[in-house]
Amino acid sequence: MEVLKFAHPDYLHGLWGVILIGAFFIYVFRSREKLLKRFGHLEILQKMMPGYKNSRRVWKAIFIMLAYMSLVVAIAGPQIGTRLEEVKREGLDIIVALDVSLSMRAEDIAPNRLEKAKYEINKLIDILQGDRIGLVAFAGIAHVQSPLTLDYSAARLFLRLMDTDLIPQPGTAIGEAIRTATKAFNQKERKHKVLILITDGEDHDSDPIKAAEQAAEEGIIIYTIGLGSPQGVPIPVYDKYNNPAGFKKDRSGNVVTTKLDATTLQQIAYATNGKYYISSSGEAELDEIYNEVSQLEKKELTSRQFSQYENRYQIFLALAIIFLLLETFMPVRTRIKPFKRV
Repeated sequence: MEVLKFAHPDYLHGLWGVILIGAFFIYVFRSREKLLKRFGHLEILQKMMPGYKNSRRVWKAIFIMLAYMSLVVAIAGPQIGTRLEEVKREGLDIIVALDVSLSMRAEDIAPNRLEKAKYEINKLIDILQGDRIGLVAFAGIAHVQSPLTLDYSAARLFLRLMDTDLIPQPGTAIGEAIRTATKAFNQKERKHKVLILITDGEDHDSDPIKAAEQAAEEGIIIYTIGLGSPQGVPIPVYDKYNNPAGFKKDRSGNVVTTKLDATTLQQIAYATNGKYYISSSGEAELDEIYNEVSQLEKKELTSRQFSQYENRYQIFLALAIIFLLLETFMPVRTRIKPFKRV
């Protein structure tokens, strides 16, 4: 079944102009009638003008309006679905689990750990080639921010919304992030699954190593990226106007510091035959990970029938020209045959 759509549907509002054109012709016809009535009765005047057809003027006006309407429709870009094309994509399922805990505000990486991670993830999305991507946000708990999708624009939108106030429960539950991501993958498969975990590695009793071992049994390869300094840095806090308000302190008034726990991240990666990377200013970690996973066996992710729309503005443009030609060559008066002498 063919479906009609328009590339620029807003231009169809131009069809309202037909009302103005019609009103203009009505005004012209009535004004002409009034002028003719000044010279005498209309029926008598028409008999004095042999071959004159008032209906031809009406038809000429109709042709002009039809030409205008056809031209407006042509500009709106009519398209008709005329053929179906099968499109297949091959790729992997990639989920990025991003730490959005308060410690990710630390500024040992400019501008801070979280913004650096989001920038790198956005760069990863740019280089994806047919792979599905999903996002998991985690702090004290974890949740799926974006399910696996081929809609990269939607993934970018969900990524922009990820911030330290997204999850109300404080902490860093890396194990929960791994378990949540594991459930977000296709449970019937045992391959084609990659989890990229980006965090400072300070886990709070969520048993991430065991979670990683369980993920490995599901065929998931985990790549970990560590953000931050192993020496420890303070966590900045902000007021309600987003202005700096010092650093986070514990109940005793001591400044709380956060440092990278590289050991835990290395163990998580090795448990799934993945790799551990430490974030650098060169922004090459995700590129390296994608270059590596792109060598893995891929699967057919979609096999859809896409309706391919073909432009059909030419038809309406041709109609506009035809109507204008009809109006141009239609005479107001018909040719009168001369009387033959007997």
